[in-house]
Amino acid sequence: MTSAPPRPRVAVTLGDPAGIGPELVARLLADPGTTAAADLLLISDPAELALAEEDSGLTIDYATTPTEGRPLLVDNGARRPAEPFERRRATEAGGRWAMDNLRVALDLAAKGEVDAILFAPLNKSSLHLAGLAESDELRWFEVVLGVEGFTSELNVLPGLWTSRVTSHISIAEVDAGITRERVAAAGRLLDGVLRGGAGIAAPRIGVCALNPHAGESGRFGRHEIDIIAPAVEDLRAEGIDATGPFPSDTIFLRARAGDFDGVLTMYHDQGQIAMKLMGFDGGVTIAGGLPIPICTPAHGTAFDLVGRRAATMGSMNNAFHLATRLGAAAAGR
Repeated sequence: MTSAPPRPRVAVTLGDPAGIGPELVARLLADPGTTAAADLLLISDPAELALAEEDSGLTIDYATTPTEGRPLLVDNGARRPAEPFERRRATEAGGRWAMDNLRVALDLAAKGEVDAILFAPLNKSSLHLAGLAESDELRWFEVVLGVEGFTSELNVLPGLWTSRVTSHISIAEVDAGITRERVAAAGRLLDGVLRGGAGIAAPRIGVCALNPHAGESGRFGRHEIDIIAPAVEDLRAEGIDATGPFPSDTIFLRARAGDFDGVLTMYHDQGQIAMKLMGFDGGVTIAGGLPIPICTPAHGTAFDLVGRRAATMGSMNNAFHLATRLGAAAAGR
């Protein structure tokens, strides 16, 4: 008889309280399959959960002491500001609350008390108002967890994963961020998560060019010749099935046709535009390269949808299922 896979412990935060995160979490928890799939720790407080119930029209059946089949509230109310959160706009208070709750989740992860983290959408303007010094939450996760190796946001649709060499920097800075070492590191990261997260024994990775038409043999720049192609050869020498560089205006057509399991992009919008066109309502973002899986929907806080009960659940559901799958793998390692 084979033993059941380990039951993952997943920390959940409700994201920016000004947006649709509280509603999404309430709707996620209303599905009996959610609590059946994992032991959940809600990093929040009763006031925020009441807000989630109001936004969703649902009741959250949480516990304040460990109870089988019910999410456990890890009450962070001592850090709540005295005034109610302003909704539908970026604020310092909302950003600080979102970061405070995430910090508790990261502390639990560092202690080995959770196997994965799922967070509802954040608003970067709120985070920066609250004092976030890093370019994005991934870089902040690195600092809090003390990670020094290569990290990258991974974006996931059913059947297709992407990683990127550079992320939340200006286009003017992309050139300096494209190095042979970084391209190879991003390829290794993507290959590793495809093997471990998607369960693909021999992932096929297509690598994007940086310049139009892949540089046309150096006419539009030599990144493809001097940097990207040598990095692809480095990956192939390590046994990774990487090919390219391919022009970025056609590589996703091939990916959609099933030629690749993953696409390695050079900068943020090179991959994100394609991925959001192909599956905006189901996309998931993973903070790749960290010691614990951290997943979130690949969309934003949608201030315009707050209180309308019109938000779709595709990305949130996918993010949860991916967090539980990766968390179970981590719990069983």
